[in-house]
Amino acid sequence: MPVDGTAIEVRNLTKRYNGLLAVDGISFEVRRGEFFGFLGPNGAGKTTTVRMLTGVIKADSGTALVMGSPAGSLEAKQVTGVVPEMSNAYLDLSGWSNLMLMAELYGVPAREVRQRGHDLLQELGLVERKDSQVREYSKGMRQRLILCMALISDPELLFLDEPTSGLDVQSARLIRELLQKLNATGKTIFLTTHDMDEANQLCDRVAIISGGRIAAIDAPEKLRLATSSMHSVEVSFADTVSPDVLKGIPGVSQVTKLGDKYRLYTADPGELVVSLVDHCCSCGLKIVSISTQAPSLEDAFVALVSKGER
Repeated sequence: MPVDGTAIEVRNLTKRYNGLLAVDGISFEVRRGEFFGFLGPNGAGKTTTVRMLTGVIKADSGTALVMGSPAGSLEAKQVTGVVPEMSNAYLDLSGWSNLMLMAELYGVPAREVRQRGHDLLQELGLVERKDSQVREYSKGMRQRLILCMALISDPELLFLDEPTSGLDVQSARLIRELLQKLNATGKTIFLTTHDMDEANQLCDRVAIISGGRIAAIDAPEKLRLATSSMHSVEVSFADTVSPDVLKGIPGVSQVTKLGDKYRLYTADPGELVVSLVDHCCSCGLKIVSISTQAPSLEDAFVALVSKGER
């Protein structure tokens, strides 16, 4: 383990594909024991970054240290587990055989592997299907098996690329709950996800990458509250109201319809509530409900990505 408490240290990491700059000199650090989120739109460089950190591909320039060793080195791989976006289990083998094969590759002691494997499968609801071929597993079961395979070596650092993408609610919840337990025991987790609620629930800090560059790194709550222009007021009316009627109210920067409600974006929600009530009184509009909303992590994400694209 690195003595300075840094699990991942990235400096000016760059990668090109056929002349396209996929990752553009990014730098960041992940602290040991941290739950770190890596967010970005499709094509932003998330998966390319993970592949460089896990040694699947080499960077064109820059450096990356994983638990104090060069990314991709044997020393780094021995202390990390990887959950790729696409299942890499052998379909013709049973879940148990896949797990034992991974344990053998990592040199897990025979005296530990059977109990550890059983405990992992039990935790993720797979123990009753451990002898079935993986081709008979659902997508959620395969993803849970991949997580078991990544954890069989008891890694210090876990990389996960979209681990709950496309899963049913139960499988996604099982995975999230296990990740929280693992992090509580001190394991470092590096998560890429498109799910803003997931990132907000799980991560100590998140980095947002856009166009191959880091747009922001901070705690989800700080990123959320820093997006002052994305505060909003949600309002519903007794009768149908045209959005054009609301756009002219002082302080409204944007109007979005959400089901039977409208969300009015503003930099000053308190002032907007007063203006909105006055406007509705003068126009004879009856308000059914009204509430102020702080910006969500998704709002912050969209704002930062849009700024980066400009």
